[in-house]
Amino acid sequence: MEGVNDDDAAGARPSPPMRLGLLGGTFDPPHNGHVLIARAAKQQLGLDRVLFVPVGVQPLKQDRRVSPAGQRAEMVALAIAGQPGCELSRIDLDRPGPHYTVDLLRIASGLYPGAQLWFIMGGDSLSDLLLWRDPQRVIDLARLAVLRRLGFEPDWAALDAALTDLRKRIDWIDAQSIDVAAHDIQRRVRRGESIDALVPPAVARYIAERRLYADKT
Repeated sequence: MEGVNDDDAAGARPSPPMRLGLLGGTFDPPHNGHVLIARAAKQQLGLDRVLFVPVGVQPLKQDRRVSPAGQRAEMVALAIAGQPGCELSRIDLDRPGPHYTVDLLRIASGLYPGAQLWFIMGGDSLSDLLLWRDPQRVIDLARLAVLRRLGFEPDWAALDAALTDLRKRIDWIDAQSIDVAAHDIQRRVRRGESIDALVPPAVARYIAERRLYADKT
């Protein structure tokens, strides 16, 4: 019929589901390694967005002194400014703790119905996976985007015995290796050493202006 093309006749084609990555962490402070792994996951897995999700109270780190949530969120916003597709999310901060990844993924599934979820993590975190709350449900709710670490192998026998189809739920990502940890950055600040090569410039300025970590033990 004149004026009607095949697409019109067949109806609008459904949009593909959003591909959403979640990078959780204490981010005390966020550093260049966080930014690199997020960018690598986005590019290599074709993610539409990556949410940086600062945790409120992390169950495996309750014995550590952590900077206030507001400051950590502000540093994340500074760290990812200008990074296409990367956003700060407060969905874990603005709820009572303790905070578990499985709960975060349930909430994200409700906030982004139909989205395909990836939880972005370092390869060494696989070793701790069985310590998480309901790890089987975690991998049912989201695929794992895992940073490959040369020479590192988790205890696959234990993981495979405990978790169904874990390996089928992993997407390995490759990124430039940066051997940096938040506690090392804090220690450098206390010693008066430079952290310019470890964190985005805006984060370094924020830490210096507010004298963060200077008195932490």
